[in-house]
Amino acid sequence: QVQLVESGGGLVPAGGSLRLSCAASGGTFSRSPMGWFRQAPGKDREFIAAMYQSVGETLYADSVKGRFTISGDNAKNTLNLQMNSLKPEDTAVYYCAAGTHVYNLRLPRWYDYWGQGTQVTVSS
Repeated sequence: QVQLVESGGGLVPAGGSLRLSCAASGGTFSRSPMGWFRQAPGKDREFIAAMYQSVGETLYADSVKGRFTISGDNAKNTLNLQMNSLKPEDTAVYYCAAGTHVYNLRLPRWYDYWGQGTQVTVSS
């Protein structure tokens, strides 16, 4: 059974940094797309970043481009998200996702597996 577990969330002041990690078990996603999404209270789940680890191809939302970096470690079967220059509007629950046939990396409905999420709070 596939399981994704996020870690690394917390409270950080504006301008600070956090590094999120997603540990995958029950499957290997080195050839599958994996991504990060976030959801703030009262808002839809929002695409943040995604990547194909096998080819190193990455995709970012405009709102985080230049501040966030997605990376993967195939040996450890983990996905990371380095977040720099954090803003209060980055406050949300952050989710890791993985899929097998993802035809649009930006849309949550194409992903098959989801973690439980980790809270990121950026204070002003």
